[in-house]
Amino acid sequence: MPGNLDRLADQRCPRYDPAMARFRYFADTTAPRYSLLFALPLLLGYEALAWLLGGGGHSGIRNGADVLLKSLFVLLGGRHGLTVFTLMVVGAGGWLVLRDVHRNGTPRLRAFGLMLAESAGYGLLLGGVASALTGLLLEGRLLSIQDGAMAQFDLPTQLMVSLGAGLYEELLFRVLLVSGLVALASKGFGWKPVPAGIFAAVLGALVFSAFHYVGPYGDPWQPGSFTFRAVAGLLFSGLYLVRGFGVAAWSHALYDVFLTLV
Repeated sequence: MPGNLDRLADQRCPRYDPAMARFRYFADTTAPRYSLLFALPLLLGYEALAWLLGGGGHSGIRNGADVLLKSLFVLLGGRHGLTVFTLMVVGAGGWLVLRDVHRNGTPRLRAFGLMLAESAGYGLLLGGVASALTGLLLEGRLLSIQDGAMAQFDLPTQLMVSLGAGLYEELLFRVLLVSGLVALASKGFGWKPVPAGIFAAVLGALVFSAFHYVGPYGDPWQPGSFTFRAVAGLLFSGLYLVRGFGVAAWSHALYDVFLTLV
């Protein structure tokens, strides 16, 4: 009888399991109530800096992915295109967060600190890992890329573009492109999740790398820099698929910020 009571107590009040706590952290922080709210400071910081440095308007230097996304809406919606874009991004993000909170409860503030530390770690490691992998592909030549086009701008502008890279490049190349390719491979081709993810990550990384050579502020074409960016894009794609948008966006932004400050 005492043994039965002990088993019943264990069922009602399960013992704390650190392994399960870690699992809940990694699982929960990919959900919108964590991931999207975590990315919100990047949006506010980037847009505030862009507004201040651009003289209070939408002119001036901006991240290329930001320009591409907003230009499509301006082309389709005319002078109301930017308003439509803002309403769509904020409205869709807010709806996802509220729905997730309604289903799973409010997020824990401590988790955001852990996510920031995690993202900073990834941001610090990314350059070294990408350089080492690029070196293997290019017969031992270790490589790191500093955006030469950005060197002509002052520090506030470089920091603003870095925040925009984390936010808008991850939104364009990971959320839209990689997610779309995963859906195409899984639903269109009937592939299982792992092959679909690999296909999307590789193709998305190649497109991401090629994007850096387009436009007036694009870098001159070099096989080494293209390989490095493709490898970095592959790492970001994998990070997005495993850890979600928020961590991927902050990792990308912090990597660019660290590169700017070095």
